Amino acid sequence: MAKYDYDLITIGAGSGGVRASRLSGKYGAKVAVVENSRVGGTCVMRGCVPKKLLVFGAHFAAHFEDAVGYGWTVDEATHDWGAMIAAKDKELDRLQGVYNRMLRDANVEVIAGRGVLGDAHTVEVNGKRLTAEKILISTGGWPVVPDFPGKEHVITSNEALDLKERPKRIVIFGGGFIAVEFAGIFAALGSEVHIVIRAGQILRGFDEDVRATLASELEKQHIKILRDSTIRSVEPCADGSYSVMLNMGEEIKADKVMFATGRAPNTANLGLEAAGVKLNARNAVAVDADSRSSVENIFAIGDVTDRINLTPVAINEGRCFAETFFNNNPMQMDHANVPSAVFTHPPVSVVGLTEEQARKKHKVRIFISRFKPMVHTLSGRDERTMMKLIVDKATDKVLGCHMVGEDAPEIIQGLAVAIKCGATKAQFDSTVGIHPTAAEEFVTMRDALPDKEPATKEM
Repeated sequence: MAKYDYDLITIGAGSGGVRASRLSGKYGAKVAVVENSRVGGTCVMRGCVPKKLLVFGAHFAAHFEDAVGYGWTVDEATHDWGAMIAAKDKELDRLQGVYNRMLRDANVEVIAGRGVLGDAHTVEVNGKRLTAEKILISTGGWPVVPDFPGKEHVITSNEALDLKERPKRIVIFGGGFIAVEFAGIFAALGSEVHIVIRAGQILRGFDEDVRATLASELEKQHIKILRDSTIRSVEPCADGSYSVMLNMGEEIKADKVMFATGRAPNTANLGLEAAGVKLNARNAVAVDADSRSSVENIFAIGDVTDRINLTPVAINEGRCFAETFFNNNPMQMDHANVPSAVFTHPPVSVVGLTEEQARKKHKVRIFISRFKPMVHTLSGRDERTMMKLIVDKATDKVLGCHMVGEDAPEIIQGLAVAIKCGATKAQFDSTVGIHPTAAEEFVTMRDALPDKEPATKEM
């Protein structure tokens, strides 16, 4: 008789949980996944995938405008928001079927319901008690809206993806990647957009040159960035709109108010504390390099651990878990030099250290190039690309690559391999560029900026 019902029970069927469960099942483990929503999690159902589809849709506005400079006659184009949302929903339904099929093919049982820990080896779901040798927590994160007058009237990124109509006016509170991505989507499709941020600049945590460049480009698109501000209250108006009052007394009228002020680990009401699982100061599951919690047989991966909150990181953490514990192939996720992107227009992508981070530990050389992309020499669009390399003076290693500009994520993905391998500036310089491309600029920057004092502390 088996000691437990399963070798592994995973709570949460997001990208990380699905990868860990599918591989574990493939390696012969008896696995169940408990999910109280749609299989696929934040990325596939409420985040990366649907958002990127809306980004694609929004970009056509600029493409139609740019085409005129190349001799095209473009009849007046109109956009049907409802049709785009319906097409997005159809694709999400397809993807959910794909995820379910992958789990089924790996002999993983999917149990619909909310899983709660009864003890270190027990998960209670739908009134039943299921036991497992190992339990994996992969419940992701959830948008946070602070308490304030009118909180009940605002939406988050979850609801923004399912709006039946595009708001003519929208106020977005927050300056992180979710906020600026949605600002770009709405603005490109014709909405009046205000971004309200408590800080002096958007994209806290990114390199200062990246932040300043993207802010300038967003403002060229008539997105208003209200700095050093906060929302004091939101009140409904008789016409169905909202009155948004800022801390300095300014009033903005909007059809929707969106809060993108961060996401918190989804650890509430899972029975973690009762089972002895320790949480850190942000209520994330505290784990070691093997994703093991304070309880020997309970593990956690992805956003619920608040390490690096990116889908590919969760997927790799899930793979390392399955390889280590169900394939006798010990692996640990390397969280250094993880590339990331912000899908604005133009997009941002980075890998490695910011200038401020690098200056804390190294003497550095800084290389920056700013230019008008070749495509806009005929389109006439006032858009600039910025590329930046941060190099360690002592070793010549490239510590960071940063880009704001068309195709930045595609370009940085390749450079991330070089940074992971410890490439030097001399090796960048000896690489022949592909001409004419924007990417070649990364291997043709020869003149470092004059030495300067460390960058101003981030706001």
